[in-house]
Amino acid sequence: MYKKLEKTAINIVKKAIQDLGWGEPADIKFEIPPNPIMGDMATSVAFQLASTLKRSPVEISQELVEIIEVVPPFKGVESKGPYVNFFFDTEIFSKMVTESVQEDYGLLEKRNEKVILEHTSANPNGPLHIGHIRNAIIGDSMARVLRSAGFQVETQYYVNDMGRQIAMIVWGLQNLDYQMDPDGKGDVEMGKLYFKVNQELKANPEIKQEINAILKTYEEENPPEMESMFKEVVSKCLEGVENTSKRMNVTHDTFVWESKFVRDGSLKMILENLEDYTAKNDVLYLDLTDYGIEKELILTRSDGTSLYTTRDLAYHLEKSENSDIVVDILGSDHKLAIDQLKIALELLGGKSPDVVFYEFITLPEGSMSTRRGVFISVDELIDEATQRALAELDKRRPELSEDEKQEIAKVIGVGAIRYYIARLSPEKHIVFKWDEALSFERGCASIQYAHARACKLLGKANGFSPSEVDVDALNFRNLDTLEVDLLKTLARFSSIITTSAQEMRVHSVAQYALEVAGAFNKFYKSVPVIGSEREALRLLLVDKSRITIRNCLDLLGIESPESM
Repeated sequence: MYKKLEKTAINIVKKAIQDLGWGEPADIKFEIPPNPIMGDMATSVAFQLASTLKRSPVEISQELVEIIEVVPPFKGVESKGPYVNFFFDTEIFSKMVTESVQEDYGLLEKRNEKVILEHTSANPNGPLHIGHIRNAIIGDSMARVLRSAGFQVETQYYVNDMGRQIAMIVWGLQNLDYQMDPDGKGDVEMGKLYFKVNQELKANPEIKQEINAILKTYEEENPPEMESMFKEVVSKCLEGVENTSKRMNVTHDTFVWESKFVRDGSLKMILENLEDYTAKNDVLYLDLTDYGIEKELILTRSDGTSLYTTRDLAYHLEKSENSDIVVDILGSDHKLAIDQLKIALELLGGKSPDVVFYEFITLPEGSMSTRRGVFISVDELIDEATQRALAELDKRRPELSEDEKQEIAKVIGVGAIRYYIARLSPEKHIVFKWDEALSFERGCASIQYAHARACKLLGKANGFSPSEVDVDALNFRNLDTLEVDLLKTLARFSSIITTSAQEMRVHSVAQYALEVAGAFNKFYKSVPVIGSEREALRLLLVDKSRITIRNCLDLLGIESPESM
């Protein structure tokens, strides 16, 4: 909505600049002033013109305002220092917003660009834990935003099925008397065995040579029985990972197994194409000192087997060939590896990935613990969030049935986790605090509650159908200030999506969701709806708020309950 208004305002300013004979600035941008007294939209184009015209930005803005011809949906323009401020015609603007918010609000025009977005990609040697969850949530939310922004998006999970961790589990299956629980979750059972092998390694470091031999045999000879064991280990883990991911409303379109790049000759081709740039001592490596990186990129081990980084290079080349844009979600500890990878990709003619780096998430000391005390699994995190939400519902809604409370608690619990993580810039470290995450006043629950309030209010309006309302017949004159504030907030949704997609950041969407809920709650508490003279119009605003909150939360992978 604001993009349309911005386009109109830009054309108005361009015409004024041309009429004054000042040429045309390369890029005219508008922003929303911090205070509505300063206008509804403002541009600092006077600063851009100042250097060319050799005049004060204040003088330029004043002269522009004198010649600007205002057209709907604007009713006025004025100069405030160096800024040119535009004011909406509230009646026209409000009608435009009301008409633009339909069920698919936020779904932007399709673009002919394909994005391959890789996220989560946890090693298949145990269950997803709290160290993985920020990657999954940022990645899944970013994919949703990009799709809404019009991109064709394919999400991928890169399966490290040839890593040392998997070889360790295979060694454990071959050498340890370990009985896995046939009814247990596959990733949990494999994680227990992996832990047991680690303990054996500590007691007997020579086992490492046996594990290396397994890796070498698997890569170079790939006997059927060994291939079967590797596939069984990884498949069991992935089955559990997918199950956990679905509980978090996270899905992947494709699982790409790294072994394919060894089997299909991709690694051999890469090593041949990099031959002019590589050197060898015990290992084959790329010297990157000429690129300002002191640490070399090792391509093969001393025994000739490939490394994760080499296979990852092959994977990135494939993504590069099959998409217009490559996006990786990675922990901040991968920055050096990505710098190295980008140089190798450039030498091979591949696309450089756009990388969203994130800092890690932790829990306060003592807030949760597992039976083994090693890590907090995502399943345990979800269970804990659900139980805490259930306890809150027991206090707030004792009249609900147990089944109803359980269903709502699951939605609130997952929403709390996803929102708490999505709401902050990925560069910020997160300490997960339960009281903040599950707050009905400040957290995701407060946004979900606003949606439930809207649904409840619409349910009370017997016979009201938004599709049957004749918007042209409604009176948009002399709206309440809270109604106008709500409409202005709703109008920003598409701009938020566009900016989020451009910047590859989802926290702005999360923050906006809270703003919409806040604007709706102020309206809900202070403006009479049912039985008022403007009942139809206000019910329509309630419905438009419901749609915007729901669609905004959906971008974050969060469900919007109709009752709380």
